Amino acid sequence: MAIHLYNSLTRTKEEFRPLVEGQVGMYVCGPTVYGPPHLGHAKSYLTFDVLAKYLRQTGLKVRYVQNITDVGHLTDDADAGEDKIIKQARLDQVHPWEVVDRYMRLYFDDMTALRIAHPSFYVRASQHIGEQIEAVVALLKKGHAYEVDGNVYFDVGSFAGYGKLSGRVMDEQREAVRVEARSEKRHPRDFALWKRAEPGHILRWNSPWGPGYPGWHIECSVMSTKYLGETFDIHGGGLENMFPHHECEIAQSEAETGKPFARFWVHNNMVTVDGVKMGKSLGNFRTVRDLLQKHTPEAIRVFVLSTHYRSPTNYTEEAIGAAATGLGRLTQCYATLRDLETRGAPGEEPAIAGLCADTARALGEAMDNDLDTPGAIAQIYEFVTAVNRRLTTGPLPAAAAREAARLLHTWAGDLLGILAEPAAGEGNVDLAPIMDLVIELRKDLKAAKQFSLADKIRDRLKTAGIVLEDTRDGTRWRKA
Repeated sequence: MAIHLYNSLTRTKEEFRPLVEGQVGMYVCGPTVYGPPHLGHAKSYLTFDVLAKYLRQTGLKVRYVQNITDVGHLTDDADAGEDKIIKQARLDQVHPWEVVDRYMRLYFDDMTALRIAHPSFYVRASQHIGEQIEAVVALLKKGHAYEVDGNVYFDVGSFAGYGKLSGRVMDEQREAVRVEARSEKRHPRDFALWKRAEPGHILRWNSPWGPGYPGWHIECSVMSTKYLGETFDIHGGGLENMFPHHECEIAQSEAETGKPFARFWVHNNMVTVDGVKMGKSLGNFRTVRDLLQKHTPEAIRVFVLSTHYRSPTNYTEEAIGAAATGLGRLTQCYATLRDLETRGAPGEEPAIAGLCADTARALGEAMDNDLDTPGAIAQIYEFVTAVNRRLTTGPLPAAAAREAARLLHTWAGDLLGILAEPAAGEGNVDLAPIMDLVIELRKDLKAAKQFSLADKIRDRLKTAGIVLEDTRDGTRWRKA
């Protein structure tokens, strides 16, 4: 079965066939680096991490490009407001490039901590100003843009296909586009390709229209087509970017080249916290760094991937705790299989070979069905249950254990990233009940006000490679 992806452009699930046989070009909208990565970033980049890895697992060569927005993203996500990076720099009383550098490094570190592989390469908007100016010049020459007092706008009325991605008709756009009402625009739905830099604006470049900076939308059109071609396979990003950002990308790209832009549009849905949209003003903002203080990377990944990427993900402590508990059986089964690889009996076991073949087939079918990671995780857990049931009758032969461990390593480890390798010497010892007892004893010690002894237990465990974390929801443990 070939992989099928839901294409937001056609609103149907389609068989994915790359434009060039054996090669895939994929562009994903990266972060605007003015603040710490949050749970919404984790969901988006986990989604495309798994997609890129699965495409490669099927034998395709993938060029995965991700941008870093370091200029031009205004606070209202359209043509009005202040540049988000300059605003943060003013609040921090530092140069904007200090903000960019700080949060770009934090983004890289947090994605690495989540076991998200880096894309083929990153591209920064500020390093492609010349190409963006060239694109604006081309759109002006073709009559798709106009200049007013140093600002250049795309004339949406000149492009008949505007709205084909989001499905918004012109009357709806007239009411819904979040732009500042400017008399210099021919129509409120027109969007900025180049903005005039007001006095004191730090991030500015010379252009044919005077000092200024590019609009947010033009950067992705320029960088994606520069590195992937005028028409490429997959454009990914969050659902919140479908309109206006991705809609504008299509309009300006196809107006300039006269060719189709991205063939497949893949959008991941949003994240809520306790059923409410996540936001700093609401006090429910969850950064990746905060989550990693309380949960393992594998627990965060299995929590996110247990919901389909096109469905909303609702974060609760109970939900991520349940996800972490489910991982215990997987980790323990894998550790047991790895131990049996060296000390298991000789011989074969056809039943395990058949189980592995059936599970691999089911996993492939789940992933081919629009990246059904919840279905894949369910298949992995069913496999673990079947292996554990077999282990109650006696040890597996070494060859069978090796085959079963290889399946878990390939699908749960390399692809989904929800399986951690067992620590050296861990063998088939289940630490969960032991740690439950230790946590209960520490709780009793604290109740008896024997805090120094409770702290001693915590410190000795840390030396042994186990971290205890006391949270409002109780004490959790993880391997360091």
